[in-house]
Amino acid sequence: MRESGISVLDELIALLARLPGIGFKTAQRLAIFILKSPDEYASQLVQAIVDLKQKTGLCKRCFNIAEGDYCHICRDPKRDVHKICVVEDIVDVMAIEETHTYKGLYHVLGGVISPLAGVNPEDLNIKPLIERVKNEPVEEVILALNPSTEAETTIIYLTRLLRDSDVQISRLASGVPMGSHLEYLDGATIGMALQARQKIDKEK
Repeated sequence: MRESGISVLDELIALLARLPGIGFKTAQRLAIFILKSPDEYASQLVQAIVDLKQKTGLCKRCFNIAEGDYCHICRDPKRDVHKICVVEDIVDVMAIEETHTYKGLYHVLGGVISPLAGVNPEDLNIKPLIERVKNEPVEEVILALNPSTEAETTIIYLTRLLRDSDVQISRLASGVPMGSHLEYLDGATIGMALQARQKIDKEK
């Protein structure tokens, strides 16, 4: 990595390069773009980042991003409260919402079980999910996790926890490639995987 010799520019490039999916070259181009932009744009960008950090948090119900105690989806009276779509991260909620095919609620786990990475069940939002199933009129839990070995482990774990409940457990149809992430798939693929979701046998 070649530094510019200007400390403030190099610091911005280093910070931008820490963003997911942003390499050094892209960070460099972004920093130069910001440098050349009008002062008003730079101020708006800074304020937007500050507002995002100060004015948002996690929904107390589903752990999606929220302004206030609950996210806009949990506050929407038109959503189907009988379905909960379980996802790994907030970006997965956004990806599914873009398909306009799902009208239920969500639950963001915050990851998947991965002992090798030091992520255990207690590190995820699993207990609140079980409480929701017990206390809300849930009829179906859809496990929409990104296909991976860790996701399979998480699906098995959640299925065992929900074995004695009356809810139907489903998973995305097998059209989503192993190792892919919902945020990178097109809306049609996600929509079809949701609509053709498969029931999970809780007796296994």
